Amino acid sequence: MDSHEASNKRAIYASLAGNIGIALSKFVAAAFTGSSAMLSEAIHSLVDTSNQILLLLGLRESKTPADDEYPYGRGKAVYFWGLIAIFVFTLGGVYSVYQGVEHIVRPEPIENAFLSYGVLGFAFVLEAMAWRVGVKEFQETKDDASYIDAVRNAKDPSIAILIFENSADMIGIIVAFFGILLTQLTGILYFDGFASIIIGIILLAAALWLAHETKSLLIGEGADQKVLQGIRGLVVAQTQVRSIDEITTLHMGPEYVLVNMRVRFDDGAPASEIEQITDYLEEQIRDLSPMIKRVYVKATLRSRGIEQPVRLLNHPADGFK
Repeated sequence: MDSHEASNKRAIYASLAGNIGIALSKFVAAAFTGSSAMLSEAIHSLVDTSNQILLLLGLRESKTPADDEYPYGRGKAVYFWGLIAIFVFTLGGVYSVYQGVEHIVRPEPIENAFLSYGVLGFAFVLEAMAWRVGVKEFQETKDDASYIDAVRNAKDPSIAILIFENSADMIGIIVAFFGILLTQLTGILYFDGFASIIIGIILLAAALWLAHETKSLLIGEGADQKVLQGIRGLVVAQTQVRSIDEITTLHMGPEYVLVNMRVRFDDGAPASEIEQITDYLEEQIRDLSPMIKRVYVKATLRSRGIEQPVRLLNHPADGFK
């Protein structure tokens, strides 16, 4: 297990452990108080618990070794389970909005409000601790990039989902607290229902944001520009290389990049020298980033105006690094 995966799992386990206790305490508080906002918060925590289990399933499946059925491994399983997590977010958001509308149409008084305050305070402390763990792990992987750029360019959505999830949790807890407090202070029962609707909207907004971030990963993102520039720099530095006809990269998973390239050599370059250069490029490109696992280089010549492939050199790099 690499350090990146271990960091992700630590953050997810920390959040999962907290959310199980939080969800149970919120459901108990909702049963004793009759608060719609508290029930929505309980559903919110249940959604988070489900999502964290899904993320762990995705991380586990993504580490399955490559085989004949999946020659490039199952790294994209993380994205699939992330998509299922988005669906769970959406269901939780819709149900919370429904609960809020139902409570506005048929308002009920809140009982034992101080029990709600105690549970919400306990939940906020645990969520803040889990949020801190997630942010700390994220800081170790983002390098010098800003938080916004790091989240936008992240190829593993698990930590970003976790941080966003915990942030939404803390906002939801604050909304539920004020919804119950305003209901108690004013006697207007609608505040509790409105708080439930706001919590549902937060969940739906989280689902939309996660869908936006996951879409390009599911479709198939290439390596970032820094990696591409490094590849180009290595190739053009070879004196026998005439031009780079094509470079395509694809993330087969958060930590797995496939590189395909077509390089045109000078007509007078000996086949043996082209082979040495190609082997050198394959090795150096893999060394550019630990995420680059396979490199395919196709060498071509330009002879009498017709592109001729150097078939001897049209071979993949030797497996995984």
